[in-house]
Amino acid sequence: MISKAYIHEYGNNRVEPEHLDIKETLEARGIACELFTIKRLMRNQIALDNQTLVVGDNPTMMTVFKRLGITWTNDSYPESLRKYLNRTIWESSVRNLLLESHGNEIANIFVKPKSKAKLFTGFLINSNTGLYQLDGIAKHTDLYCSSVVNWLSEYRVFVTKSKIVGVKNYAGDEGLLLNMEVVESAIRDFDQSNQRTDAYGIDFGVLDDDKTALIEWNDGFALGSYGLDKEIYTELILTRWEEILKKRNT
Repeated sequence: MISKAYIHEYGNNRVEPEHLDIKETLEARGIACELFTIKRLMRNQIALDNQTLVVGDNPTMMTVFKRLGITWTNDSYPESLRKYLNRTIWESSVRNLLLESHGNEIANIFVKPKSKAKLFTGFLINSNTGLYQLDGIAKHTDLYCSSVVNWLSEYRVFVTKSKIVGVKNYAGDEGLLLNMEVVESAIRDFDQSNQRTDAYGIDFGVLDDDKTALIEWNDGFALGSYGLDKEIYTELILTRWEEILKKRNT
């Protein structure tokens, strides 16, 4: 049972809006909340235990996991969901892309970081000249690469205990709706796999051929809410955190 929560702040009480939603929701339930900075975390100045929720962005949570001895591997495209991609996805690295560009044209691929999920925002490489966007990124950084498709509308589907608890449009035409049969089929496939989790966000979009396709899967411990009801969002975050703590202790 969670009895206290630490909420990440960037300094001077600057807190992500959805994290403020969690703070307000928990305090209304009588759960004490305390803001913390990454500096305090690095200095071991916050007490982490099985009754404490920690809320933060992805880089902050990676540090929390390290403190707690938790091994977490990012997988934006779980094997059970790959049939819903409607495009080709492969893994590479900054070094490999640069090597491939010697004598070859690297064109029309989308790249994003793999292990360090929020290291940089994904971007499109249209030609070899576009490789300059990799400047300053360590050569060993592993990447997800994908063929380019045209998204007309993009949504985050929020899932807690295998049930859809919210759907939020975050880009494109809100009038273009997802084929929910496809989404529900993907959720069933994921929940029957060995990668399933109790709470997560799964992004789907509508392509220019009207197909509903998977954009990416997102774990539920550091997840943008896109305006999801704060009670529902808080419950999702709590559910995933309690699962993480339970697995840590087994």
